[in-house]
Amino acid sequence: MTASNSSISLFLADDAATAQLGEDLALALKVGDCLALSGDLGAGKSSLARALLRAMADDAELDVPSPTFTLVQSYELRIPVSHFDLYRLGDPSELAELGFDEALQIGICLVEWPEMAEGELPKERIDLKLTHEGEGRRVAVTAPVKQMARIERVLAIRAFLDTHGYRGAHRRFLTGDASLRAYESIYPKDGGRVILMDWPGLPEGPPVLDGKPYPKVAHLAWDTYPFVAIANILRENGFAAPEIFCADYDQGILLIEDLGTDGVLDAEGKPIAERYRQSVAFLAHLHGLSIPHDIPVTPDHVHHIPDFDRTAMKMEARLLLDWHLPWKRGTPASDEERADYLAIWDRLIDQLEDAETNLLLRDMHSPNIIWQAHQQGIKRVGIIDFQDAMIGPTSYDVASLVQDARVTIERDLHDQLMSDYLALRHAQGGFDEAKFLKSWAIMSAQRNCKLAGLWVRLLQRDGKPGYLKHMPRTLAYLAIAFEHEALAPLREWCEKAGIGRA
Repeated sequence: MTASNSSISLFLADDAATAQLGEDLALALKVGDCLALSGDLGAGKSSLARALLRAMADDAELDVPSPTFTLVQSYELRIPVSHFDLYRLGDPSELAELGFDEALQIGICLVEWPEMAEGELPKERIDLKLTHEGEGRRVAVTAPVKQMARIERVLAIRAFLDTHGYRGAHRRFLTGDASLRAYESIYPKDGGRVILMDWPGLPEGPPVLDGKPYPKVAHLAWDTYPFVAIANILRENGFAAPEIFCADYDQGILLIEDLGTDGVLDAEGKPIAERYRQSVAFLAHLHGLSIPHDIPVTPDHVHHIPDFDRTAMKMEARLLLDWHLPWKRGTPASDEERADYLAIWDRLIDQLEDAETNLLLRDMHSPNIIWQAHQQGIKRVGIIDFQDAMIGPTSYDVASLVQDARVTIERDLHDQLMSDYLALRHAQGGFDEAKFLKSWAIMSAQRNCKLAGLWVRLLQRDGKPGYLKHMPRTLAYLAIAFEHEALAPLREWCEKAGIGRA
C-alpha cells in the first residue's frame, strides 16, 4: 500500500450491519478495484463478501459458495466479480495461474486471506481488516485516495438515509448516465421503492470560453437546486414529475418519487406511437403556459432558469466542428471552414429573435419519459432528468422528442407527431406555424450538430464507444432539418466539408 492511502474505522454491531456494509461497498467499487479482506476465522470476511455479491447481482438468494477449495469463483454480474480465497494457496506465484490479472482488467477482485499472496497483490488496493469487538466486529478500511472517496460517498449516503427515516433500507444500483450523476433504488423496510439521486459537485473542468468551463458556458446544472425547482414547477402545473421527499443540497443527495419503469418503447425497443403522441400533447400544453424565470426552492435559494442564449447554442453546435469533422474525414477544420461555420450559426440564431420561447426541458426523449398508465391526459407522461432546463425556443423540445436521439422515429410517425403538435397549438390560439417551423428546423439542426460531435467526444475523450451507434440516426435527422430553406447555408457547408448521412 502507498503512503497516499487514507483510513477509516467502522464498528459493525451485528451480522446485519456487516451485510449492510457489503451492500454499500457494492455501490462504491468499479472495474479494476481489488478488495482485500483479512481477519481471523469467523471475523466476517465471507459474510461481507456474500452480501456484496448478492447486492451486485440484485439477488438476495444468489448462491455464493466458498472458494476455499476452488480458490476462485467468478460471477458475471453488472460488473464481473472474481472471489478469491487464498487460504489454501500453495505459493504466491500461483495467483497468476488463477487468472487474477485478467480478472482485475475486466472487473473486481474480492480476496480473502490476502496475506497469503501479499507480494503479488496490487499496491493500489482497498484493504478491509475485520476484528472481533464485543458482540460485534470492527472493520478498518485503508484505501488510495480515489477509492476512499468513493467509499466515503456511499457511507455518507447511508448516513443520509438513516437521518431521513430510511434506516436499514436496502440499496441497489439503478443507473448512471453520461454525466457524474448516478441513481440508486432504495427499498425501505416497509416496502415500496424510492429513487436516490447521487449528484456530487461537478469539477470545474478546463476553460473553453472566456475562462469558463463547458458546463457553465452551456448552462448545465451545477447542483441539485435546478432539479428540485423544475420538478416543483412542473408538479404545480399539473404534470407528472417526481415528488422530492428529502434533499441535502450541500452533499448533492436527493430522495425522490419512483415514477416506475414503463417507458415509451416496446419490448423490441421501437417507439409506441400512442405514447409519443401523448408526449407531444404534453409539450403542447406546457408551451401554452407561462413559466417564470425565477422559482423559489428553499427559504434561502431561488433558482433562476437560464436562457438558451447565443453563446450556449454556438458552443454546442461547435461540437460538430471540433469533434465530428476531424473524426469523419481525418483532418480538422481549416480556419476558413471554422469561420464560415460559426458565421452561419450567427445568422441562424439571428432568425430566432422572434421565435416563441418558454421552458425547454432539454432532453425530452425516450430515456427520460416514464409512462403512467394509471393516469389520464398529460399526467400519463412522467418526466425525469430535466435539471438542465432553460428558457428558449419551444421548438427545441419538439425536435428532441420527434427526433429521438436514441431510437429511430420513422418518417411517417415523425410527420404524425409534428401534425399533432401543430394542431394542438393552433387550438390554443395565436400560434404562428411558419415561425415555429423555421425555429424547429434551426433547433433540430443545432441539436443534431451537437449530438454528432458529442458521440465522437464520448468515444475519443471519455472511452465510451457505445454512443457511436446513434450516429447514423443523428445524421438522418439532420438531413430532415436541412429540408427547410432557412438551413440551406448550413446544408451546403456540410456537403462541402464532407459531412452527410453515415
